[in-house]
Parts: sequence; structure tokens; C-alpha cells
Amino acid sequence: MAPKSDLSPFTITLLLLLIILFPFLSNATANEAHGKISSPVAFLQHLTGCRKGDNVKGINDLKKYLQKFGYLNYNNHIHYDDNDFDELLEEAVKTYQLNFHLKFTGTLDERTIIKMIMPRCGMPDIINGTTSMRAAKIQHQHPELHTAVHYTLPDGNYKWPPSKYHLTYGFLPGCPAGAMAPISQAFAIWGKSTHFKFSHNTKSAQNADLKISFHKRDHGDGDAFDGPGGQLAHAAYPTVGTLHYDAEETWSAGAKAGAVDYGSVGLHEIGHLLGLGHSSVEGAVMFPTVTEGVAYKNLHQDDIQGIKALYKV
Repeated sequence: MAPKSDLSPFTITLLLLLIILFPFLSNATANEAHGKISSPVAFLQHLTGCRKGDNVKGINDLKKYLQKFGYLNYNNHIHYDDNDFDELLEEAVKTYQLNFHLKFTGTLDERTIIKMIMPRCGMPDIINGTTSMRAAKIQHQHPELHTAVHYTLPDGNYKWPPSKYHLTYGFLPGCPAGAMAPISQAFAIWGKSTHFKFSHNTKSAQNADLKISFHKRDHGDGDAFDGPGGQLAHAAYPTVGTLHYDAEETWSAGAKAGAVDYGSVGLHEIGHLLGLGHSSVEGAVMFPTVTEGVAYKNLHQDDIQGIKALYKV
């Protein structure tokens, strides 16, 4: 005779349901974990507190992050491909902290990590090995000067010739319909505050001076996007005229919680299209990071001063 079970029919049914559902629950948990791991900047959260002398998995990804934005150039240095927090990395972290108004300790404190994981422009902060946020570098070398940080003009004399102060723009196939009006408004805002005139080429976007398009990951320009939550967009300095948005981001027309405004990113990237680098003024359109749920409606005085200085108008 089989032994009598002490379990009630309800308990037996519940156990059977758990056995049936367990594979699905496990798979959902794995997918959630995979989603967190696949975030392009998720690794930074595990590096809080790291400093010179540490060897922690993920530091090599930090090196690649800082190299992407111009803070590091190892040139086949012995520590380029390892997880050692070396002196060059410490100096790069200090420069990053200075550019973003953080305490420049060289240690990855919580505030530094929070700033690094914010959605941002994919263009470098530092061009050709020289900090494009020059005032911050001066303050690092001479902190007693309390130098004000401001707009930057990347080395290379990137600007449009006087014959091209009237620029046309066009939206290439694949641009979301909801993006066109906010980006057009961004061009209008720049037009009101500068000597440039912008007009929408509705007949032939391919023949426009400035071409706006949306892409995913590797899109053939040598500067692949990294997926949701990382680099939002990038634009070429004059006179190339290309502006690429990351199609995998959550976009909105205007301020919306959990989304990034097409127009605000457009304002920033148009500044690059005209020749401006990043600004160290938090609140300026040309500041590298963008806050979700916020929409910029005007240029900052720092942006206007920068474009006037570049074109001497």
C-alpha cells in the first residue's frame, strides 16, 4: 500500500503549479538581469569607490568610456587592456570631475558615477588630446584662480564659410514623424540668436546642407551607438553636416518623464553642426549631458557667446 500523504489537495495543486511555472519565472528573472547587464553604462555602478591601485573587473570598460570622450589616450600603454586603476586613469577621472564641477579626487565617488551614467551626447569632451573645456583645465592647474568655465571651440577651425550662412536641413528616410517639428523648432531657435538662417529642404533631403537621420548601433560612420541609456546622438563639425540620433532611445516631443526630448538634443547637436564644442556651464545647451523629462526652449548666454566668438560677429 502507498504511504498516505499529509498534504492537502490545495497544497498539492499549488506545488504542481509552481513546478509548471518555474521555468517561465526563471526565464523572466534571467531576462531582467540580462537587460541590466546589457545597459551600456551599467558597469559603472559596480565601480563606486574605486581608486588608484585597485584592480576590479569593469575598470577596463571605464578606460574605454573615458577614451571615447577624449579623457584617455594610452597609445599602446601597458595598462590599456587590463583592469588596473593606474595613474593615467586617475588623472583622467580628475579631469572629468573638473569638467563636470565635481570634487576632483580621482576616486570614483557616487556623484561621479551618477554623472557618468546620465544620457549624453556621443561627441568627445576633449579633442585631439587637449581639453576642450580649457577653463576647467586651467582651474585644475591653478585652483587659486577660480577661473569661470565657459563655451569651447575645438581645435581645427571648424566653421562654415561666409558663403554658407544660409543652411538647409532635411530629414532622411526613417526619421520618426514626431521628431520633425521639434527639431525644426531647434533650428529656428538657433536662427533667432545667430547670424545663420535655416530652411527646411522638403524636396530633397539628400541635397540639404544638414542631414538628420536615426540609426541603431553600428551605422557606418565609425561611431556606433551603444543602445538605450547611453549616447543619445552625435553630429559632425562643419562642413560635413550630418546629425545622427540613436533610434533605440525613448524619445518624446517635449518634456515627458522617462523620455528624452527630440528638440533639446537637436539644440545641442546643431551647436556641433555649427562648430561649437562642449561647454562646462551646467545649464548651457552645449553641456554634454541631457536630463530626461526636460525640454530646452532657448539658448544659454554661454551658447550665444560661443557662436559669436567662433564667427567673430
